[in-house]
Amino acid sequence: MKKVTFAEFGGPDVLHYGDAEEPHAGPGRIRIAVRAAGVNPVDWRLREGQVLGAHPIALPAGVGLDAAGVVDEIGDGVDGVTVGDRVFGEGASTYAELAVLSAWAPMPEGLSFAEAAGYPSVVETALRILRQVGVRAGQTLLVSGAAGGVGSAVLQIARHRGITVIGTAGATNQEYLRSLGALATPYGAGWVERVRRLGRVDAALDLAGAGVIRELVELTGDPQKVISIADLAAPELGVRFSGVAGSVPDALAEAADLIARGKLHIPVEKSYPLAEAAAAHTDSQAGHTRGRRVIVI
Repeated sequence: MKKVTFAEFGGPDVLHYGDAEEPHAGPGRIRIAVRAAGVNPVDWRLREGQVLGAHPIALPAGVGLDAAGVVDEIGDGVDGVTVGDRVFGEGASTYAELAVLSAWAPMPEGLSFAEAAGYPSVVETALRILRQVGVRAGQTLLVSGAAGGVGSAVLQIARHRGITVIGTAGATNQEYLRSLGALATPYGAGWVERVRRLGRVDAALDLAGAGVIRELVELTGDPQKVISIADLAAPELGVRFSGVAGSVPDALAEAADLIARGKLHIPVEKSYPLAEAAAAHTDSQAGHTRGRRVIVI
């Protein structure tokens, strides 16, 4: 099969597209013929060798956590799924023609494989950090870097829960944030004052790692009311860095429910063939994503 791997840490150029041995589904796992794989910031952070605790890397390594596809092999002890089922979920080395999943759920009706591949890690992360930051109905949440995949999910889930959301993003994404129910303001000089004019901030999330931790603490008044998924230096200012995944099966079930009820939709901004994974990483690292980027096989 074809697969994307890397044998050393570095930039997108270390990614190699080539032949690899097929993986097989062990106990409690399934294998899918991958139709699409989600491109997440964690993918290129791991490729760079960033220390993220929950994801130790042994080289050479595959790339990718999220995927959607068709079940073609079922491990011992697995029930409730059959060969030929269309599923989406999380596993390892999903930038490949075949991948093993450790958590999965039936694909929601009406979604393409490309759309479905964009949800697993994104929704798990959104649900996790909303829980950790402790924001409640009637309060206001500030989301820095709100237009990407996690931000898109956070905005919609928070609004569904009765939380007011202020989102920061680039100038070209202001209308997109408003379409998701957020109060929007652009990055750049004076952004803190612009946020203050929009209202009191009860909690804040840093999704982009844009060096805004001090400002988020200032706006909330308490480092315990700020969570970052993108700034490894956040703990130096008393802010929690959230990098350890929670229950992916529960997140997939909630995602499927929200999608079915029309409460969650994350657009696919751009798709790439498997051989162009390096270009997908380059674009992802450049930021300014609206929704998701995916690899289509």
